[in-house]
Amino acid sequence: MLTLIKTKRDDILEAALTLFAERGAEATTIPMVAKQANVGAGTIYRYFDNKDVLVNDLFQLHVQQLTETLQDQYPSHASTRQQFNHIFTQLVTFTNKHEDALYFIKTHNHAHILNQPSQDCFQRLLELIRSFYENGQSKDEIRMLPSNALIAIVLGAFLEYHKLVREGQLEETDELLEGIEASCWDAIRTHS
Repeated sequence: MLTLIKTKRDDILEAALTLFAERGAEATTIPMVAKQANVGAGTIYRYFDNKDVLVNDLFQLHVQQLTETLQDQYPSHASTRQQFNHIFTQLVTFTNKHEDALYFIKTHNHAHILNQPSQDCFQRLLELIRSFYENGQSKDEIRMLPSNALIAIVLGAFLEYHKLVREGQLEETDELLEGIEASCWDAIRTHS
C-alpha cells in the first residue's frame, strides 16, 4: 500500500490556496500563509523565492490538474450532450478534490502577477473547453455565442452552486447535481 507523505511544501500550497481563494493573492501576505500553514515565513522562502512564484506555481499546478481531470476518459466520439455531462461531472470531481482551486483559477486567471508559463497553461485549458463549444456549434447543438460567454454561463452557475453548498445553504445530492447539470446544458444548447 502506497502512503503519501504530506510535505511542508504541500502545507504551504494548501494554505496559500485557501487564503488566495478567500482573500485574493493581492490581499494575502507571506506571513498570513505561514501562519495558516503552521510554518515560519522563512520556510516558505525555502520553497518559493517570493509570493509571485508561489502564486504562479499554485496556479499552474491547479490549472494542469483541472485540464487533466477534464481530459480523463473524455468521450470524444460521444454526443455533444454526453461530452457536456462528462465536463460537468469532472468539474464536480475536481472541486471535490480541490475545494478552493476552481474559484482561485477563476479569480486569478487575468492577474498581472501571472507569468508566461501560467498564461500558456491557462490558454491550453481554455482551448480544450473552447474546442468542445466550437464542435457543438458546428453541429448546431450549442448556441452561437462566443465561447467565453458560454464558459461564463456554465462556470458562473457552477461556482455559485458550489459556494451555496460550502455555506450550507444547499445540501449536495445526486439529484440536485443532475438538475444543475441539466439546467446548465439547457442554458447553452440550441433550442428548436
